[in-house]
Amino acid sequence: MSTNSEVWVWAEQRNGKLMDVSLQTLGKALELSQDINGRVAAVLIGDDAGALAEELVSYGAEKVYLVADAQLKNYQSNAYTRIISELIEQYQPEMMLFGANIIGMDLAPAVAARVRTGLTAHCSDLKMETIDGKSQLVATIPGFSGGMIVKISWDEKRPCMATLSSGAAEKPEPDQSRQGEIITVDYQATEEDLKIQTMEMVEKQPAATPVEGAAIVVSGGKGIKSEDDVKLIQELADVLGAAVGGTRPARDAQWVVEDNLIGSSGKTVSPKLFISIGASGAAHYSCGFQKAKYVIAIDKDPQAPIFEVCDLGIQADLNEIVPALIEALKTT
Repeated sequence: MSTNSEVWVWAEQRNGKLMDVSLQTLGKALELSQDINGRVAAVLIGDDAGALAEELVSYGAEKVYLVADAQLKNYQSNAYTRIISELIEQYQPEMMLFGANIIGMDLAPAVAARVRTGLTAHCSDLKMETIDGKSQLVATIPGFSGGMIVKISWDEKRPCMATLSSGAAEKPEPDQSRQGEIITVDYQATEEDLKIQTMEMVEKQPAATPVEGAAIVVSGGKGIKSEDDVKLIQELADVLGAAVGGTRPARDAQWVVEDNLIGSSGKTVSPKLFISIGASGAAHYSCGFQKAKYVIAIDKDPQAPIFEVCDLGIQADLNEIVPALIEALKTT
């Protein structure tokens, strides 16, 4: 596929609101476009979405391919896949990026299969690097059961497609003075498009304070073994006004809600302070907080990988340290 130098982002909207993960992905697209001297375009599908197209321009999109139809108000898998695939085949962008949330993870592989290109999922970062004397897009993901961080580059097929984890990039600052081109795309529904339909989308309220956007996150892992340990983690978070996250073993033990799972299969966060307690620090976990400003780790294993990525490490049992820390915070 002969391509142009556009970096595309699928701009997901729900109930007339742009999703934060899409705006974060737009921020990453802006970085990449500078590296390849390209332009950033967004694909926006919905109903009466003109105002959202203007909002995307304010966030930095130089073009917005707008598909507006009342039947597309909610995510329709078949229709969205066909629309984006046909736009890719017509305009041939260099890259196509999606947010790695539940809908993006359904849509991206369907589009990739249809346009016959590769897809790298759950990326914690995307950068241009020089490989064999040639500038190439490189994705960073945790791999091999979390044992290491893996870098993946694309072959000659285009577009390069990837899903970017929530929190892996910064949302750009909007500027209402920005100018951009909004290209209205004609849409004619087919029987196949709406063979399976999403009739309604219901947003549930989070069961706990969300880790995304939290200034402080307290996170625990496999070392949290008892109900008393869980209470200590929660008490520390309460004293700090922090959100509580955790590793996959913490989720499996059901003391952390699914929405607050940290790492490659969960959320990527960038708080001012991240406190990890009783988690060894495997790559599939630590990739979820690598953008935190400061990281404090508490673990009784002196060889735990977490001590290689933290700013301050405390090698001790959590029951020795956390109660004293809570007491000290209460008296300050």
